[in-house]
Amino acid sequence: MASALEELQKDLEEVLLEKSTRKRVRDALTTEKSKTETEIKNKMQQKSQKKQVDNEKPAAVVAPITTGYTVKISNYGWDQSNKFVKIYITLTGVHQVPNENVQVHFMDRSFDLLVNNLNGKNNSMIVNNLLKPISVEGSSRKVKTDTVLILCKKKAENVRWDYLTQVEKECKEKEKPSYDTEADPSEGLMNVLKKIYEDGDDDMKRTINKAWVESREKQAKGDPEF
Repeated sequence: MASALEELQKDLEEVLLEKSTRKRVRDALTTEKSKTETEIKNKMQQKSQKKQVDNEKPAAVVAPITTGYTVKISNYGWDQSNKFVKIYITLTGVHQVPNENVQVHFMDRSFDLLVNNLNGKNNSMIVNNLLKPISVEGSSRKVKTDTVLILCKKKAENVRWDYLTQVEKECKEKEKPSYDTEADPSEGLMNVLKKIYEDGDDDMKRTINKAWVESREKQAKGDPEF
């Protein structure tokens, strides 16, 4: 079936083919021709405007993927080689997320890891105050089965790190017993025993308590301590 525009065009062709020598007929044909041309022009404009509007319609908006809440990563392991400090983070299914979802940013003495949209949540880990400086350009990360491996390139190669961070080092050093040569030796020994007692299990505490009681009993009897 011909469209309305095609029908109008055919009508116009018939008007043009008409031949008349009488003024009234010629005027009527001219008027009809003008009306038909105007109608065709209007149809063409409507069609053009509709096409332009269709082209200007915005693309369908894709709703962003909901990534849920963010949790902090607290469990990890680390070791080192002559060139790298290696941090291992276990995240079940991390190898199945898009590569761009695993982001690590390195700085001279820190790094931060962000894993987006893993099982409906984000996973974040920030490590500041690394024990020694690292090379930002030489550091990288690898994604393995259920694991993210962070490779911090040592600026000073072949230098061993005793701790991962400066904070960890300071905490460990505070826990070490003091060996002040000017202090009372018995006080130092008591501090060591107290530390052992606090950190020990039930068997260790019973042993220390027993030794303490026996020592006090010997002192009461006048026997020398051993």
